[in-house]
Amino acid sequence: MSRSAHPAGPRYADVLPEGHYTAPPADLNALDPRVWSRTVARGEDGVVTVGGVGVTELAERFGTPAYVMDEADFRARCRAWREAFGRDADVFYAGKAFLSRAIVRWLTEEGLNLDVCSEGELATALAAGMPAERIALHGNNKSAREIERAVEAGVGRIVLDSFQEIARVAGTAERLGRRQRVQIRVTVGVEAHTHEFIATAHEDQKFGIALAEGQAAEAVRRAIKLDSLELIGIHSHIGSQIFDTSGFEVAAHRVVGLLKDVRDEHGVELPEIDLGGGLGIAYTSDDDPREPAEIAAALREIVTRECAAAGLAVPRISVEPGRAIAGPTAFTLYEVGTVKPLRGLRTYVSVDGGMSDNIRTALYDAEYSVSLVSRASTAEPMLTRVVGKHCESGDIVVKDAFLPADVAPGDLIAVPATGAYCRSMASNYNHALRPPVVAVHEGEARVIVRRETEEDLLRLDIG
Repeated sequence: MSRSAHPAGPRYADVLPEGHYTAPPADLNALDPRVWSRTVARGEDGVVTVGGVGVTELAERFGTPAYVMDEADFRARCRAWREAFGRDADVFYAGKAFLSRAIVRWLTEEGLNLDVCSEGELATALAAGMPAERIALHGNNKSAREIERAVEAGVGRIVLDSFQEIARVAGTAERLGRRQRVQIRVTVGVEAHTHEFIATAHEDQKFGIALAEGQAAEAVRRAIKLDSLELIGIHSHIGSQIFDTSGFEVAAHRVVGLLKDVRDEHGVELPEIDLGGGLGIAYTSDDDPREPAEIAAALREIVTRECAAAGLAVPRISVEPGRAIAGPTAFTLYEVGTVKPLRGLRTYVSVDGGMSDNIRTALYDAEYSVSLVSRASTAEPMLTRVVGKHCESGDIVVKDAFLPADVAPGDLIAVPATGAYCRSMASNYNHALRPPVVAVHEGEARVIVRRETEEDLLRLDIG
């Protein structure tokens, strides 16, 4: 093979680096709709637009890096989940994926509930007008203050994560003269096919109360005896970025088994079952997530079948999509700074952000896509590694990606599917200023979370 014909472009050796087996896409200007939000398109001038607004205009108005969120896409995904599960089920958006007051308003208007796991998330939800009865409080180590604030606000449910927490929530509710609705989170011994750090239902981890050795059954006994608690159901969560429902099938079988034991021992059929979230999205064209309607039908069939076998009425189902709603709705817009070819390996493309705005590649070895968005290009594909500007060799945004060989300083590139766990996990590493979140809708763009300033950074530093 001649060097000019090499799939990684003319600057590379005759073979790709070991372990990289993906061929370049046929058209580097194409935007895969599985990865990008619904209103993203490339205009006739080659500039990518979202909600009818070009990325060059967005960069000029709001600077880079910036998280750009497609409001129409976010709302459409909310509706798809709401409609898929219907009125006899509850959809709780997992606020940890990304939360702001604007997001809370969108959720409220689209009929979704909200799952929070900290006092800050609860404060944001209440400040933006989410009715307290539509809020669920999670967390493996809720503070006394968080519990008190949640009970005082009247949240619809608190998910109990330990024996100590049963007593804490009950004591707080009794002191405040309330009867608090609660669920018990159980670990069911199912390990989702996902990264070790985000698989949460196997027993050797910090979340929940194990079914093993009767611990979950004992938790139910304690909760049922307490007048200040109303036990409404069982909660289970098996992991994140899951593409099939086989793990949910095993989890549902074991949770329904617990419901049967509760009925047999206490004469009570708990009315709700929460199967958690964790459904995956497409970060690259190789990912193939399932649609909400398909997921809803599968989960409903699983629970119905298991309850029929156990002789139980079908409980009300809850699910908690976070990434599946927010993730595909946003991309991160960067400006290219340094372009550094390494002969025989790849070209390093440095951008004006990095691990401070997207830690997931470094933390989880996550994979992303990337495209040149400020113009179209007919140059041949070039194997690149998109990296940030931080003082870490692991500051990688996209590990292996093809960009046009003529990519140059000043170009705008964008990484799609960054709406979940990017802004919410962003940091001030190297005293970087966290980027803004810009919502775009029907030709209008507005900031919903502003860019941090040096004044913000120094305000906390009292010297």
